[in-house]
Amino acid sequence: MAITASQVAELRASTGVGLMDCKKALEATNGDLTAAKDWLRKKGIAVAQKRSERETKEGVVAIQMTPDKRSASMVRLACETDFVARNEQFQALVAQLATQVLAKGAENVADQVLAPGVGTGKGTVAELITAAVGTTGENLQFMEAAKVDAPQGIVGGYVHSNSKIGVLVALKADGSAPADKLETLARDVAMHVAASQVSAIRPEDVPAEVLQKEKDIYVAQAKESGKSGDIVEKMVQGRLNKFLKEVSLLNQPFVKNPDQTIEQLLAEQGKALGTKVAVERFVKFTF
Repeated sequence: MAITASQVAELRASTGVGLMDCKKALEATNGDLTAAKDWLRKKGIAVAQKRSERETKEGVVAIQMTPDKRSASMVRLACETDFVARNEQFQALVAQLATQVLAKGAENVADQVLAPGVGTGKGTVAELITAAVGTTGENLQFMEAAKVDAPQGIVGGYVHSNSKIGVLVALKADGSAPADKLETLARDVAMHVAASQVSAIRPEDVPAEVLQKEKDIYVAQAKESGKSGDIVEKMVQGRLNKFLKEVSLLNQPFVKNPDQTIEQLLAEQGKALGTKVAVERFVKFTF
């Protein structure tokens, strides 16, 4: 198929790769933008594959929690400009949407009837957002929502100072650990997730399709080196092991103390609190 200049420009904007290499990638993948990005990675050409994902949206992440910290909600609402994202009215709207999700759950949020204390308490979430569009003068888009419960522990939350990154972490604790200490630990883990590239709690939790995609890329890169088959296999396995370690939460060095892994942090703090502490779930939203 014929590759258009706009397709080349879009791939260049999202990868930072030169125009000719972008055109080659698109030609090799029949114009499939996602496949072209993978093609560039396999060739070792891509230098900024996530650039467009970081720069195409503005907005805010907000969190709300129940008083006992056993349930929490998080929402992500997008707007067109950073000017609106920093507006107090817009941020108040996102906080109200988090209150809505805490009360009604994270399914079909747009169609939910407003909970008491959210907006006027009448109408739906979609209608509330539509009204805000008229107030802000910008297109607003509800991106995603999550509700996290920790019936046998506590939920910790962290929103980065620019409100572009938010994380919820559910900790499970056996015994009667002091709630304030457990909450501090959960917040520390949430802060770590916010600052790190994390895909799963443990290596075995990394989705098979994610692992296979990385393997395909590593195989292609190793073959480009001209090494023999057995050497390629060892190279690929070594890189896969490194990848799994890097994206698994428990294996990562704790951001506040790189000499200690998250797993070691949980064990140490659990011992101090007189309980066994485990991460049950984490959710991360980001712009």
